[in-house]
Amino acid sequence: MRTAKIRITVLLLFVIGLVALGYFGRGYLLSEITIHQLLNENKQLKEAITNLTAEEQIGYAKVIKQETKDGKVWTTLRFVETARDDKTKKILEKDYTIEGDIVHFDALIVKLDNKMVMDGRERAMYLWRRIYGETMTPQNGLAIESPGAEPARYADLLARLPVKQRELFWSNIWDLANDVEKLKQDGITAIYGNAVYSKLKEGLIYVFKISPTGQLYPEVVPDM
Repeated sequence: MRTAKIRITVLLLFVIGLVALGYFGRGYLLSEITIHQLLNENKQLKEAITNLTAEEQIGYAKVIKQETKDGKVWTTLRFVETARDDKTKKILEKDYTIEGDIVHFDALIVKLDNKMVMDGRERAMYLWRRIYGETMTPQNGLAIESPGAEPARYADLLARLPVKQRELFWSNIWDLANDVEKLKQDGITAIYGNAVYSKLKEGLIYVFKISPTGQLYPEVVPDM
């Protein structure tokens, strides 16, 4: 009798162990989702991408001061990134000092084709990468957004996804700057190194706009 009870207890523990292993194993597998599964199977991600609206203005820059030191011109500028839904709202603001008066502004433009959206229309995202002057290489440019991180502009875009999935998405999107073919099969392509440059002067504001084809260009207006 006692032996039978022990056998039943062992059997119950074994069954409970299998159930627990299956439950936690399933959770582990869900947490280890690949970027390709996320892009192709996650309905919440597709809904978020579909809700992206066309943008025109994505930021602006203005000169704070220009001075000459040891025969070299130095430009201190303020760069501002504006919100997707309100171009008067600042979501990022940084000051930079660059040698010279010609400054390059580099953005990563990510296009999402009809594989990624539910209504069949293409969408795009715009990620600011770096700022650099004529005497600097792009690789040594000063960062605007942090590569791999969730950009302030899109902080609300994937709010319904778990943190791990958001991190997976953004790290792979930023990687497009180095590997433009990486996610092409999943409906995502990138125009990387889409930099514009201007000779900056005090008293002017350089408003950065995006064309429907993804071309970045500055519009110069007087500082009020």
